[in-house]
Amino acid sequence: MATITIPTPLRKYVEGRDNIILEAATVGELLSKLVENYPDLGQHLFSAEGKLRSFVNLYVGDEDIRYLQGEATPLRSDEVISIIPAIAGGTAR
Repeated sequence: MATITIPTPLRKYVEGRDNIILEAATVGELLSKLVENYPDLGQHLFSAEGKLRSFVNLYVGDEDIRYLQGEATPLRSDEVISIIPAIAGGTAR
């Protein structure tokens, strides 16, 4: 079982939960199961073409999946996966 942490802005799409435990062999399988269980979350993670949105960063432990094997990154049973949405903002000077 792997644990995926849900950031505060996305919790309203997963019944307010801060983490979800699912059985999955890869990051891609984990995301598929997550969206299958919580369909409203899908549009916030994936584009209409089914690609992971560029502003959604996924980490397995402390490693960005972009520097691992992407969605094919294998998962151990005790793995923690974090969804980290990119944040923009600030003030113009």
